[in-house]
Amino acid sequence: MRITALVIRILRQIIRDKRTMALLIFAPILVLTMLHLVFNGDEYTPSIGLVNLPEQIEAQLNLEDATIKQYESANLAENDLSLKKLDGYLLFDQMSPSLVLEGSDPSVNGSVMSWVQNALRPLQQNGADPELKVDYLFGSSDMGQFDYFGPVLLGFFVFFFVFLIAGVSFLRERTTGTLERLLTSPLRRWEIVLGYIIGFGVFTMIQATVIAWYAIYVLGMLMEGAFGYVLLITLLLSLTALTLGILLSSFANNELQMIQFIPLIVVPQIFFSGLFNLETISEWLSWIGPLTPLYYAAEALRNVMVRGFGWEIIYKDLLVLLGFSLLFMILNIAALRRYRKI
Repeated sequence: MRITALVIRILRQIIRDKRTMALLIFAPILVLTMLHLVFNGDEYTPSIGLVNLPEQIEAQLNLEDATIKQYESANLAENDLSLKKLDGYLLFDQMSPSLVLEGSDPSVNGSVMSWVQNALRPLQQNGADPELKVDYLFGSSDMGQFDYFGPVLLGFFVFFFVFLIAGVSFLRERTTGTLERLLTSPLRRWEIVLGYIIGFGVFTMIQATVIAWYAIYVLGMLMEGAFGYVLLITLLLSLTALTLGILLSSFANNELQMIQFIPLIVVPQIFFSGLFNLETISEWLSWIGPLTPLYYAAEALRNVMVRGFGWEIIYKDLLVLLGFSLLFMILNIAALRRYRKI
């Protein structure tokens, strides 16, 4: 009887929590739907440049299943390659084919190599046996999947742990009455929010720095750019996760409800951060990516760590992350009105 009473109490507690009931059904459906859309998306179509290719050779090539663009010089093709408008470009030097790959994504490199081999097959059938020379604008043939996915995973783990720690910690401040006492003090709402952000921010920034340093210098993650830029990106991402975690904790009544935001807010971001090729995802779904902080952080980290770019390329992503943080800070100030007007 005592066990039965305990079971009934727990069941009633769960049933009364409508958010938990909805999450038990909705969250798995959401994640499974995203996995379905990602893994059952369209096949990737490589974008290939052809540089001054002789007409007699071009006529023999199999140019299907790719987006082809003609170039008059290798410099023009390389410029588009550096801007990621191309995945690679093909040219012939004294009847010897050369392929230059953008190189930062091993899966795209494989698609391009497979396409080029298929395109050159008619030449081999006609008696020619051209030896393909392959160069890389970024990365190399030794670059592994971890080197490409590493920046995305680095950003994700920084965002995830800072979001969770900040949200639970601020929730505890509220449930223990500390926030209520602060609201009755002469402190203004913006001063309370700024104080919490700076206080929590010191430790979250230390955490982000240690994670970035460990991933690069201990695990040997590919690092072509300056570590200072990686540090700046992770710090801004931490600030975004911190302000978002504090904001969402205002709508949770306990730690369980705070954790419920993870599959709704954090997990979906990883699908649009570049871990999966966004060009293969359904067009009606791909618009979500630019609305998420991790999308910009992952792109900036990849530009620095894999492609070796600097401030002139990543500053727009950093400004967007800063904009997210300022937006969440303003919303945090407004959310304090739920508890007490000062």
